[in-house]
Amino acid sequence: MGEPKTRLPPGLPSGVFLHPLTTHRDSRGGFTEVFRESWGVGVRPVQWNVLQSGPGVLRGVHVHAVHDDYLLVLQGRASIGLCDLRKDADPERRSALVELTGEDLAALVIPHGVAHGFYIHGPTVMLLGVSHDFDPADELGVRWDDPELGIPWPVDRAVLSPRDAALPSLRELRRAFATTAGWSGL
Repeated sequence: MGEPKTRLPPGLPSGVFLHPLTTHRDSRGGFTEVFRESWGVGVRPVQWNVLQSGPGVLRGVHVHAVHDDYLLVLQGRASIGLCDLRKDADPERRSALVELTGEDLAALVIPHGVAHGFYIHGPTVMLLGVSHDFDPADELGVRWDDPELGIPWPVDRAVLSPRDAALPSLRELRRAFATTAGWSGL
């Protein structure tokens, strides 16, 4: 497989990586394999989702206690904000921003415990594979612009869903989990 043009920032959270994909082009267009279990990327998707978003949309920031994500931008451009919320997170590799485009196909692997949000620069279509079926109890979230996340977003305003606009701060999320038998990774 060829080396992707997409460059990764230094200090990605542990377990987050970009898997290069190769597009075979001819006069008809292109063909790209987007997933093979034999690649051993650490995610075995059981559910696939397509996300379509307009410009200025920000989805997240979400974190999962159980499932891992396998994300591709098929068309358009997205900045993926990442923050490692696991207790054993390396402070030097806690937060990062990765840009993915449909022009340079690559898959971003995001393990559970790493919070992530998607900022959409223009009309964009993404493909998301997840390692476990959808479970609302595994859909935790934190306010996208919380300074404690340390995500260097390229904007200071975004279009949010009502759910994402109402997400708590990271401090509130951690406090809520300290008082429950929930996920100890926060």
